[in-house]
Amino acid sequence: MARNKLIYGKYDEVGVVLFGTEETNNELTNEVGGYEHVAVLQHIKVVDADLIKALEKLPRGTANVYPIKDPYDGTKEDQVNTIAAQMTAHGMKMEGIVFRGKQNDNANKTVMEENDHLLNVFSERTASKTVHVESSTSLLGALRTRNISPVTIYRGDFELSPKMKIKVWVYKKTSEEKFPTLKKYSDKAPSTDRFATHEIKVDYEYKSVEDPGKVVPPEQRIKGFRYGPQVVPISSAELETVKFKPEKSVKLLGFTDAANIMRHYYMKDVNIFIAEPGNTKAILAVSALARAMKEMNKVAIVRCVWRQGQGNVVVGVLTPNLSDKAIPDSFYFNILPFAEDVREFQFPSFSNFPSSFQPNEQQQEAADNLVKMLDLAPTGEEEALQPDFTPNPVLERFYHHLELKSRHPNAALPPLDDTLKKITEPDPELISRNKSVIDEFRRLFELKENPKLKKSNRRLLRDRPSGSSKEGQGLGNDYDGEAVTALVSTSTVKVENIGDLTPVQDFEAMMSRRDSPEWISKAIDEMKRKIFNLVEDSCDGDTYQKALEYLAALRNGCILEQEPKQFNDFLRQLCKFCQENNLRSFCESLASKGITLITKNEAQDSEITEDEARSFVVKSEPKSEQGL
Repeated sequence: MARNKLIYGKYDEVGVVLFGTEETNNELTNEVGGYEHVAVLQHIKVVDADLIKALEKLPRGTANVYPIKDPYDGTKEDQVNTIAAQMTAHGMKMEGIVFRGKQNDNANKTVMEENDHLLNVFSERTASKTVHVESSTSLLGALRTRNISPVTIYRGDFELSPKMKIKVWVYKKTSEEKFPTLKKYSDKAPSTDRFATHEIKVDYEYKSVEDPGKVVPPEQRIKGFRYGPQVVPISSAELETVKFKPEKSVKLLGFTDAANIMRHYYMKDVNIFIAEPGNTKAILAVSALARAMKEMNKVAIVRCVWRQGQGNVVVGVLTPNLSDKAIPDSFYFNILPFAEDVREFQFPSFSNFPSSFQPNEQQQEAADNLVKMLDLAPTGEEEALQPDFTPNPVLERFYHHLELKSRHPNAALPPLDDTLKKITEPDPELISRNKSVIDEFRRLFELKENPKLKKSNRRLLRDRPSGSSKEGQGLGNDYDGEAVTALVSTSTVKVENIGDLTPVQDFEAMMSRRDSPEWISKAIDEMKRKIFNLVEDSCDGDTYQKALEYLAALRNGCILEQEPKQFNDFLRQLCKFCQENNLRSFCESLASKGITLITKNEAQDSEITEDEARSFVVKSEPKSEQGL
């Protein structure tokens, strides 16, 4: 916590008081007496490296529990109420984290219960809260180091109809904590220059292709967008004109059953809709709507433009969030995907496999036991890895190393902290305790090497035309698992473009990348361009064979990634281009190789039937000449 404050809260003031220590060191002991076993480790001051050093040498307490001393006048609760009233008057708040770990039978339960009761008084009478944690991992997560003030992303009307609007505020409920921005550092400045910023500035120059020595000024540069084989220039003024500029608003589109919105549809961060604070009518309206939706098990679909001039619109779902405390009801908002954002991966169900491929009763029981063993919330125990109390291990490790390097520039990377290991690695105690369950699962699901996979599937994919069982046979509908295996094979080198030497292999490598969904679209678009250029630039069909090879690879890739429309639309456009430009011989080659449209049997999203695919091939075949 203290390390992170050096980055996020370098002006925060921190003091450390230890309770339950063997020695006594505090001013109140000297002034009024009492307060034994209380030590002031550091007085309140701006957080610095000295605080971190002090905390690293923190002594352990010698007492299991710390009883609160009885006051001279009144009761302990009266004293807490007095302190709570002063805290409220001065706008102070307190966060209490109670960490006891596993208690033995000698623990004084009476004292612990009394302490918990008094802490709850603070929670009820002031803007304070108390959190109980049972593990070192939860303790690390509960120590908040960065308090982010809530900022609204929208304030305005929630329009249910043109005549009915509710004043609402929208906040972010969750937001990913990004890795801190790292800046480039230059060591060129003299070491004696105390005012050197060591900052690196980057300038870009654009030069003409015809005259590499000539710099092109900004007013002579223009953006270009690819459209098929050509690049279409669009000026900044034109780009600004075609931009979609909706009005700031939040509008209700309708309601649907909650079961219709799957959890995996949710995108990005979660927002929370609340009624405008202090607006009684808005609070009642939001509460009534939320409770009616909850009772009917409905969710609302809304269209949102958070700011005036915002260039995009989001459509999302409002889920009612009913409060059981003295807090107004609200809604959680999650962004839903558009059609272009959805990726469909069709996998066969177990029910489609023969019985020999399905788990038997023993295997199913072993799998059930394995899942139960790894339950994060077993009965009677604290749930492990709760999001509210689980810190990001990557960030925590970075901050630790950054603080270490600030004191010791040549320090080696330290081993992973034991607390972080509990987040990033399986619990060794749990694994040891359930070794029999794991061994039984391993025994019943024995893995063996598949000798069929040793053969190069990439070569099979390249040599095989369009999914046919044999070259020149079928309509490409005898699709089997070989193309899948071929495209799933990943390359050790991450290919980012389709080159000229091994275009099919480059295409397969890009299609198999899973670090971003953009690679599939990029691979398909680049392969389309290569095929089109080969057909367009051919001389007496000299490049047709390559184009057909690339087209077969594109077809198999679109089947695997469930992109039939991409291939079918391209094949139609390609054939139309050939017919209009006296290149009908290429269409005839398509028919001879059995390359046709992707059917619904091959890809579920396709709208092409077997008959339509067959007729497409027939249309592409050469018409026979009849003699007189």
